[in-house]
Amino acid sequence: MSGFPEKVPKLSALPDVDPNDGAQNAPEEPMTETREQFVERALAEFESPLIGYAVTILHDLDRARDVVQDTFIRLCQQEPNKIRESLKTWLFTVCRNRAFDILRKEKRIQPLDEVQWKRVAGPELAPDEQAAHDERMSQVMKSLDRLSANQREVILLKFQQGLSYQEIVEVTGLTSGNIGFLIHTGLKRLRETLPADFRS
Repeated sequence: MSGFPEKVPKLSALPDVDPNDGAQNAPEEPMTETREQFVERALAEFESPLIGYAVTILHDLDRARDVVQDTFIRLCQQEPNKIRESLKTWLFTVCRNRAFDILRKEKRIQPLDEVQWKRVAGPELAPDEQAAHDERMSQVMKSLDRLSANQREVILLKFQQGLSYQEIVEVTGLTSGNIGFLIHTGLKRLRETLPADFRS
């Protein structure tokens, strides 16, 4: 029994230590992952969105995959701690720059193939639902192709990829005001060119 009181102060001291340990461990947990784990986590989270984004620039699924592969090769060469906080925008920026490098070299513009779009971004649907989805996607893509390149890009980054205005600023180099204007005018143009039942 004489040992019991000695343990009480030690137990009562634990709450003072645990919150600090928890606060320190939460942010440090990613810091303990290896470079390979960091790249694997980035690959799992961002590979599909990056392919979808690269397809909208290159209009070619195979080339988009090559660009994304190159993006992750470049990621492997980076120090994880330097880009961990801005990983998403870093990946989209590198992917965008690489895709535009290819376009500049090839000077090649093609309309976006709806089948390729579906293979990248389409949901798994029943056959009748897929047919309706494909028809609607075809209409949307035709309308998107009528927009300027800047309008199409910022709309897809915002609504397909879910990037914030600030992230789009970092990826494209455009100002937030310019991005807002492009989205506003692009959506207005889309509403004008899409069938009425698409606008609700």
